[in-house]
Amino acid sequence: MEAKKRLANFIAGEFVEPLNGKYIDSFNPATGEADCEVPDSDEADVAKAVQAAKKAFPAWAKLTPEQRSKILLRIADLIEQNLESFAQEESRDQGKPVSLARAMDIPRAVANFRFFASAVLHHEEASTLYEGSVNYTVRTPLGVAGLISPWYEPSTRTKHSNALMLGICRCIYLHGRLLRL
Repeated sequence: MEAKKRLANFIAGEFVEPLNGKYIDSFNPATGEADCEVPDSDEADVAKAVQAAKKAFPAWAKLTPEQRSKILLRIADLIEQNLESFAQEESRDQGKPVSLARAMDIPRAVANFRFFASAVLHHEEASTLYEGSVNYTVRTPLGVAGLISPWYEPSTRTKHSNALMLGICRCIYLHGRLLRL
């Protein structure tokens, strides 16, 4: 039997232990066995992640849509290049057959990143007249957004949300099981 993995938070470009030092077991739904430990993060970890995202935001906000698109495409390529290992982890995480993760879930994640890499290039500014005023929709960076996903959420949905959020120019704090991948 292989030893349980111990996962870490990913904050400011580094894998770090939770500030409180606490972990909880993650169970493989198919076997019922605890196969890894995940950080039992709390408010202090969230604050650290938000601060890191705020620090990263100005540089990210200066990127052009083309530059953000290239980053999203690179993420899609890396997921695709590591499809088998992602499929194995998704299977352990969700208790589903590896064949399903390999044929559907991971390719869908790749497709999500590629979709939003393209979409970020095709958004237009808009204006509408409304009761004597003009409303403008301007796609400019707004700031840090939080994305909290439940532990049982399939990683493809989380990746879909990440791709969308990154494409429309925000820095993200993500809490959830995606850190397993």
